[in-house]
Amino acid sequence: MVAAFSGTPARFEKTTISIVVAVSVCHLLNDIMQSLLVSLYPMFRENYALDFVQIGLLTMTFQITASLLQPIVGLVTDRWPMPYSLPIGMVCTFSGLVMLGYAGNFPLLLVAASLIGFGSAIFHPESSRVARLASGGRHGLAQSLFQLGGNAGSAVGPLLAAFIVLPHGQSSVAWLSVLAVIGFIVLSWVGNWYVNHRRQHASRPLPSKALPLARNKVLWALLILILLTATKNVYLASISSYFTFYVTDKFQLSVRDAQLMLALFLGSVAAGTILGGPVGDRFGARFVIWFSILGVIPFAMLMPYANLFWTGVLTVVIGLVLASAFPAIVVFAQELLPGRVGLVAGIFFGFAFGAGGLGAALLGDLADTHGISFVYTICSYLPLLGLFTVFLPRIPRH
Repeated sequence: MVAAFSGTPARFEKTTISIVVAVSVCHLLNDIMQSLLVSLYPMFRENYALDFVQIGLLTMTFQITASLLQPIVGLVTDRWPMPYSLPIGMVCTFSGLVMLGYAGNFPLLLVAASLIGFGSAIFHPESSRVARLASGGRHGLAQSLFQLGGNAGSAVGPLLAAFIVLPHGQSSVAWLSVLAVIGFIVLSWVGNWYVNHRRQHASRPLPSKALPLARNKVLWALLILILLTATKNVYLASISSYFTFYVTDKFQLSVRDAQLMLALFLGSVAAGTILGGPVGDRFGARFVIWFSILGVIPFAMLMPYANLFWTGVLTVVIGLVLASAFPAIVVFAQELLPGRVGLVAGIFFGFAFGAGGLGAALLGDLADTHGISFVYTICSYLPLLGLFTVFLPRIPRH
């Protein structure tokens, strides 16, 4: 337990940092396992003679269960909290990984993808709720740590695919189910804490679910936040997915040097994720959204015209500034919809991320037809959609 710092506002209580770290680590494990699926598409295509339609079906199956089901899971758990649903989600993911390792045909691959996706859909809403409960009022810090685990997991998954699965074959995917076992153990402990927390606070009145603003204003603000999240995710995905091709094509870099530049970008995204939450706790989520979404516009618009040195500098600045927005967006949405933490997590970790992934796929089609440089010229204008931030309302403080 970490006591609140002296001199901080009274609204901050004790932060159970061990629980916040635990759900962050499990977020890392969850996103490692879900990122493995996409990383192994080339191997599945070779082993099962898949065409691109079947690859698309795999992606659709995973996205429907992992992304589109999350708001539904969030709605259910807002009404009926389920502390032990977290380890159950890891059981689903464990089953999916084992099946992925030993699948003998394409239909079994689809079942495996749906199990991994369903495990992810269960994990995100309830773990986001636990992070908020354990935050002691430092909601931005808790969301930053939680999201950092997910970012790290998404980066580590392809590395495990490259260094473990590809050299040792498809059956080695099942070895990585040990990550789900670790997650199950940790989340069982978190579930016990969650039950005890609910028991200790059973006598407290339930938090009000009254909307802080008129319903139409809340809906409008949520639509803006979803647009900002999807735009941010498409832009970040355009760099993480295609940046190595861009710099090798434009600057004739080796693959190794291009990967090093990509690593710089991913490191800046991690740093921005960490910084965004505490700054939001200090100055307010709306301020961070303004600074992050609008502040990145000039850097993004300069990037297609920069030389190699300034391309490296700009990607670091873009990653740092833009990634700081997401924890603040989640906290702002939680304030718009009090008492609906699961629904908010389901929307922003599920649907909005899925929309970002779809946009990134469309960019890949553009790269095939018009060239990778054209994609980055188009993407440089994406942050201009952040101007909708001006319409975000102020949430009254009580």
